[in-house]
Amino acid sequence: MFTGLVEGLGRVREIARVGGDMQLSVLPLFDMSDSRIGDSICVSGVCLTVTAVKEGTFTVDVSGESLSRSTLGLLKQGEEVNLERALRLTDRLGGHLVSGHVDGTGKILKKEQSRQSWRLEIGMDAGLARYTIEKGSVAVDGISLTINRCHETGFEVTIIPQTARETTILKKKVGDRVNIETDLIGKYVERFLRREKEKSPAVIDHEMLKKYGFGE
Repeated sequence: MFTGLVEGLGRVREIARVGGDMQLSVLPLFDMSDSRIGDSICVSGVCLTVTAVKEGTFTVDVSGESLSRSTLGLLKQGEEVNLERALRLTDRLGGHLVSGHVDGTGKILKKEQSRQSWRLEIGMDAGLARYTIEKGSVAVDGISLTINRCHETGFEVTIIPQTARETTILKKKVGDRVNIETDLIGKYVERFLRREKEKSPAVIDHEMLKKYGFGE
């Protein structure tokens, strides 16, 4: 589990294709000397397991499933990625709960400067957009961001100077794709309510929500 607060950047050193999977070696550009085999590291939003540590770099395996859901298959040698190590139970939860299980990708539609910050509009499939709400949370390339406003096929976020300095987000151009993980809570609530509706012909109304603790 992660927070979406990127610790620093890493540079892709090697990429190897293994059947339908991929092996990725990354050189962290900050101190990650305590990394060990078996650690979970969020690489631009994707939770991956360290399989080797050598000469300051770490290696991870990327499954075909992760490649199909994310932008990792588009990476090139020398490209920078966002890195975050797994959350400790004693850490402050400064962003939001991020699993590192990317739902899919979005495309940057607009990139506009607003004083010292930047506004990005990101488009995505309506099936993902349904889990976004105004002032809710979303992880974009592993970065915890607050949604300014959303619509049926996308949302808008603000990138503050600190986020711009510490991540790769402003290196992205209009038309580039980014990894998207929507908020966990919305998906679980929807699944729970769908199951309850399948059990009973009753309509999902105020009384039903109240019964299961979602209303007063």
